[in-house]
Amino acid sequence: MQLRHSILKVIAYFDLFDYPLTEEDILFFLDRPTDRRELAAALDTLLNDGSLFRLGAFYSLHNDPQLAERRLRGNRNAQRLLAIAARGSRLLFRFPYVRGIGISGSLSKNFASEDADIDYFIITSANRLWIARTLMHLFKKLNFVIGRQDWYCMNYFVDEEALSIEEKNIFTATELVTLMPVCGNGVLEQFFDANEWALDYFPSYGSKKETMQVTHPNSWLKTAIEKALNNKLGERLDNFLMALTTRRWKKKADIGARNKKGDRMSLLTGKHYSKPDPAYLQARIMAFFTDKMKGLEARWPAYFAAE
Repeated sequence: MQLRHSILKVIAYFDLFDYPLTEEDILFFLDRPTDRRELAAALDTLLNDGSLFRLGAFYSLHNDPQLAERRLRGNRNAQRLLAIAARGSRLLFRFPYVRGIGISGSLSKNFASEDADIDYFIITSANRLWIARTLMHLFKKLNFVIGRQDWYCMNYFVDEEALSIEEKNIFTATELVTLMPVCGNGVLEQFFDANEWALDYFPSYGSKKETMQVTHPNSWLKTAIEKALNNKLGERLDNFLMALTTRRWKKKADIGARNKKGDRMSLLTGKHYSKPDPAYLQARIMAFFTDKMKGLEARWPAYFAAE
């Protein structure tokens, strides 16, 4: 497809989140290798024909300066939260069986609204995900007392047996390539290697992946607890906690419970993963993106024709 089609696809995806992009952003998220001169020429064409608008340093489908102001505000808020998230990651890494922690969600894209959560992606050792997850969520509940529960939103867990992300689409690829590694024992590098399919969506990700090396030492207490549970008792406890959590979340799903943002509360559970059900938020975003691309193709068909 044409480069201009690829540019529109990138900007259209982030437009779902009212997030205009810089030229550097566009270059990274393009689905094809492109040099800066070629990109600049294509952007000028899109600006001249009115399919894109420049808002200061940003490009958008809409001629709305408030979008740029919103992004700048969110970028500033993100710097404050990223410092908090780095400290939180180091604390969470001390929990038994935690092997890697990354910052995910909007914060991983250097954006935070005034009421933003701090989302974490967590990798645990094999067959002990549910012990780690339960301990960490008990810790989160303690933070309700001091109003800091939003600093510890641990919404996606996998263990070392399930490093490859099952759903492979532009949504999961974007979340993958923007994940910010913070703490780990080497498993984060294995995780990125196991998900090289994201290169099909974002070829530039390969150069970024090479710099993702994160290490962090284990504490003696963490090591001692793991040693005490590396047996049949630990296996039974992990299975019990998985079953308990699955039942509790099924009840929430059955009654259509929603979080503070109004989104359906959902959780897919298995021995090696605990993650949001893609049938809800992920599916909704993918549907919106498909509709937006159809609208752009109807308006600018020449840019969607094969080269």
